[in-house]
Amino acid sequence: MPDRLSHAQAPHTGGTLPVHVPLGTKPLGVWKSLAASRENLLSILPYIATTQPMVSGRTGVRWHMVMDPGAIRRMLLENLENYPKSDVTKNLLKPAIGESLFIAEGAHWRWQRRAAAPVFTHRNMTNLAPVMTQAAKRASERVAKAGGARAVDMAAEMVTATFEVISDVTFSDGAAFDRDAVHRAIDAYIAEAGKISLLDILGVPTWVPRPGRMMSNGALKQMKRMADAAIEARRAEREKPLLDLLDLLLAGEDPETKRRMDTGELRDNLLTFIVAGHETTALTLGWALYLCAFDQEVQEKARDEARAVLGDRAATAADVARLPYVRAIADETLRLYPPAGILSRTAQGPDRLCEREILKGDTVMIPIYALHRNQLLWEEADAFRPERFLAPQKPERYAYLPFGDGPRICIGASFALQEAVIILATLLARFRFRPVRGRDPKPVMILTLRAEGGVWLTAEPISD
Repeated sequence: MPDRLSHAQAPHTGGTLPVHVPLGTKPLGVWKSLAASRENLLSILPYIATTQPMVSGRTGVRWHMVMDPGAIRRMLLENLENYPKSDVTKNLLKPAIGESLFIAEGAHWRWQRRAAAPVFTHRNMTNLAPVMTQAAKRASERVAKAGGARAVDMAAEMVTATFEVISDVTFSDGAAFDRDAVHRAIDAYIAEAGKISLLDILGVPTWVPRPGRMMSNGALKQMKRMADAAIEARRAEREKPLLDLLDLLLAGEDPETKRRMDTGELRDNLLTFIVAGHETTALTLGWALYLCAFDQEVQEKARDEARAVLGDRAATAADVARLPYVRAIADETLRLYPPAGILSRTAQGPDRLCEREILKGDTVMIPIYALHRNQLLWEEADAFRPERFLAPQKPERYAYLPFGDGPRICIGASFALQEAVIILATLLARFRFRPVRGRDPKPVMILTLRAEGGVWLTAEPISD
């Protein structure tokens, strides 16, 4: 394997840093790239990506990593049509979520976005917030029973909490929908099918089957059948008032064409929201609790804020605006551990980025993990400093992309942030979290940046 340079060895000020991914200092060939990517996709990133605006190379196909905010703005906004999602990304996700908002391009994406956008208004997100409050209460009860002097895997607890939220706001009545089976199918697909294949590295066309993804077809088909049945059952009961995300999507239409989603389109988008809506928020919460345990001073400041606002009750949507420091912790967590650590695009035609030539067919990546730790853009880039999101001058827009940006910015960003603040504030007001010696989490990315081994903390109840 190539030499590695720990971020802790990079120039910085301050003390010990939170856990990080060691980045490469020498080029990887095809075989080592494959081995590294299957173990941890972020390990293909070179350390130089945290010190330069752009890095280029060739591993089967020409590739570029872009960390310059101006070039990223061109990719995501000014020349968006030239940079659709890469073939590798589509090959990984299309079997599970079809031509949903996350995958679709061009006109097919635009009409779906127009139809779905009204669903995610502030009013609708506020109306769904009580589900988040109840999930925060139940999470607190579970932690209280399991915690104290005993270590608790808060990563697993947050997965449970956020899946309760997304399943309740998606299929509130639970009819015809086996939530546990869907959860198992999603996890199985991510674990087995999400790994990059040698065929992907070599640029082999997407129609050539990838064996690992074929193995998960049975679970995916069962999941889609259950979702279709639930959607059809709900269609038959349209006289009932709007209650949840499924009802809102059933009522949604493209204001320009009046087109509505059919069952397959609804299913693919609902499964996208289920996967993205619980996995990414759960990861953010798990990492945020790790960071709060890592820095007790930050945790105490957040707890003081949360208890001043909440007292002993759980947080609600009305509290979110009154919890700026808890929100800053969530923002800084998303900077250090972005759930989507790499965005990958395939250039459709020639272009220039950072005065460098881009050719048709080039893979152009935005390595968000490296962007968020780039020393040209962030002071003490590897340090945990929530205050940077409270400063009068906020981070440069295209230097901070936990939800992407431009027209394709994540449609559920406000939902995710509201949920994260509600659950995090509720837990911090009720418990003091401390790290467990020798059980630091390991950042590993397959499709998302997970805490391998869990986030093991002790949770001491706070007494008045």
